[in-house]
Amino acid sequence: NIGFALFQLALTCHLALHRHKQGAGKQGQVLHRSKRGWVWNQFFVIEEYTGPDPVLVGRLHSDVDSGDGNIKYILSGEGAGTIFVIDDKTGNIHATKTLDREEQAQYTLTAQAVARDTNKPLEPPSEFIVKVQDINDNPPEFLHGPYYARVPEMSNVGTSVMQVTATDADDPTYGNSARLVYSILQGQPYFSVEPQTGIIRTALPNMDREARQEYDVVIQAKDMGGHMGGLSGTTEVKITLTDVNDNPPKFPQSVYPMSVSEDKVPGEEVGRLKAKDPDLGDNGLVNYRLIDGDGLGMFELSTDSETREAVIKLKKMVDFETKKTYTLKVEGSNTYVDPQFLAWGPYKDEATIKISVEDADEPPVFVAPSYTFEVEENAPEGTLVGRVHAKDTDVANNPVRYMIPRYTDVEQFFSINSEDGMITTTRPLDRETQAWHNISVSATEIGHHQDTKVRVNIKVKDVNDNAPEFATNNEVLMCETVVPGKVCTSVIETVSAVDKDEMAHRQHFTFSLAPEVAHNHNFSLKDNRDSTASVYVLRKGFSRLTQDVYYLPIEINDNGFPAMSSTNTLTIRVCSCDSKDTILSCNVEPYVLPAGLSTGALIAILACIVILLAIVVLFVALRRQKKEPLIVFEEEDIRENIITYDDEGGGEEDTEAFDIATLQNPDGANGFLPRKDIKPELQYPIRPGIGRPAANSVDVDDFIKTRIAEADSDPTAPPYDSIQIYGYEGRGSLAGSLSSLESVTTESDLDYDYLQSWGPRFKKLADLYGTKDCSINDADDGEDS
Repeated sequence: NIGFALFQLALTCHLALHRHKQGAGKQGQVLHRSKRGWVWNQFFVIEEYTGPDPVLVGRLHSDVDSGDGNIKYILSGEGAGTIFVIDDKTGNIHATKTLDREEQAQYTLTAQAVARDTNKPLEPPSEFIVKVQDINDNPPEFLHGPYYARVPEMSNVGTSVMQVTATDADDPTYGNSARLVYSILQGQPYFSVEPQTGIIRTALPNMDREARQEYDVVIQAKDMGGHMGGLSGTTEVKITLTDVNDNPPKFPQSVYPMSVSEDKVPGEEVGRLKAKDPDLGDNGLVNYRLIDGDGLGMFELSTDSETREAVIKLKKMVDFETKKTYTLKVEGSNTYVDPQFLAWGPYKDEATIKISVEDADEPPVFVAPSYTFEVEENAPEGTLVGRVHAKDTDVANNPVRYMIPRYTDVEQFFSINSEDGMITTTRPLDRETQAWHNISVSATEIGHHQDTKVRVNIKVKDVNDNAPEFATNNEVLMCETVVPGKVCTSVIETVSAVDKDEMAHRQHFTFSLAPEVAHNHNFSLKDNRDSTASVYVLRKGFSRLTQDVYYLPIEINDNGFPAMSSTNTLTIRVCSCDSKDTILSCNVEPYVLPAGLSTGALIAILACIVILLAIVVLFVALRRQKKEPLIVFEEEDIRENIITYDDEGGGEEDTEAFDIATLQNPDGANGFLPRKDIKPELQYPIRPGIGRPAANSVDVDDFIKTRIAEADSDPTAPPYDSIQIYGYEGRGSLAGSLSSLESVTTESDLDYDYLQSWGPRFKKLADLYGTKDCSINDADDGEDS
């Protein structure tokens, strides 16, 4: 084989060169070291060998090998012992495995000849290369397939779509194993591919996306320059045509019928239409507008942003009875136009819309949007105010009925005839109370519930039914020193008038004195002819002491129709003034007072009277208060209550009229008085150190002091002073019984003057019993004692 022949050739050259160098060495003696006896560079082995025997790569042989078997050849390096093996006796190298250049193109090995018995190197190691010779065993591959590409529709022929590239693992430097040629297997006649570069281009003009959007193209790459026997590989390319604006919008219909009811309100939708444009995205956007028709003022157009439809809406209300049909012409045009395809235009379309108005049951319609009527005040009940009129605009033309909603005429001043709409009054009206009445009238078709309302404004016309009167009712203050004839002082007042009625442009008031005072000598009146009048004084010498107030009746007339008049009284008060006519006082002074008594003196006298009255009232109040009991007892403390009653009873022997036991203190007999407000925890005995006065002792003051000290030191006693009630009065007392119950039937001859010496505490008792002439039989006095 080729590898063996090359080996033999290399080996023969090696041996000849070796001998030449040896001869030169013997002649010149210039070599100082021994050279190896064999030299080679590289060997070749064909890849993918599939024979039954190992492939002989080459043979190693050294000059020192005499063929007696004493030399052993050793092989080391890449694949030694596994891929490449050597016969240590003959030096033959074999490849034991199939080699693939695409996995490893060459192997570097080292060969050495050693002594078989000692393993000593006989020659230095020598390195050589085993190259794997390529064969066409790898087809081309498209590493990045499948491919996806996009190209605009309607592109010119030859427009580049994309480039595809295949790779071949074979050796591109050896033969044509890696020289590739591209061709198209699928996708003709729409696309083509350049054989050497793999660039895909369009092959047909006017490819329309709307007709076909996607194309599946198959590209083949073949080695060996595309010749017979070469290997090939394929890939798929999916080509999509992108959209351009090459189609104008088109309405599916030339005429669109629509209808709208006459009861629809502005803004409601009437209908929709849409122009179709097969282009995508912005290329397919359509703008709509109304360009012509007799319904331009009644309808409007808008575009639905989601559905891209033209929406026809009602702009104004339509009336079936006025106009039954409308026509509109709508245009749809592309928003964006590609200049490249302008010649394919125009990119717009038109359609006609015919709208028919449908009749609806409408409420009646008043012939006027509002009504204004006038009626005179004080007109009698049933006076005609005016008439409203409504009609049914529908074809049926049903009768109409009228009514006044009560909430617009709460007090029911007006009524309306339900059939003819005549409005009348229900009672006389007063302009001064309410000048305008604003009501509503409702009209309804018979047999229908729909109604309509209209505003009715009724003005109450004025009638001169109110007499004029003074504008103000203030008093006129006049100085006592007023002098007639002087302009600044003789005119004491200028009066004016008002009238509740409306004042016409030329209407005015006239003033005159009432007939009963027309010839008085104090005052006169002058009409100023401007609806005012001036009051003059006719004399001097007015005095408050003589007369402080004058009443001047003045008659006021208006010039209305009918004329009205009234008499108003002007009050004139006489006042004291200083020299500059400044009013000092207008109070009325008593005539009986002396001339020298001033106002301050009067005030002082009144103050003294008030103080005296206060002292008397205070004295009376204190007297009444002394009659009140000094200590107020709780109702539940029976032993400390003073029972007041009006029944005198039958004396001590009468036990049925009053139970004297309620005045007894059963605990007092033992000398222990428990508190009534709290329950004592311990019972305190009477202190032995405090002495008690004898029962027949007349020193009552000492007895009371002793009892007070005993109560103060007793913790069970009430926390307040109290009157103790004793059923035992002692023995041999000169005073006897103090009870007034006995005085009813018994006349006492005892002398009670000694009570005067008992001190102020018994002054009241001494006053009652100290005088023999005084009688104590009165029941009330007995209660006080």
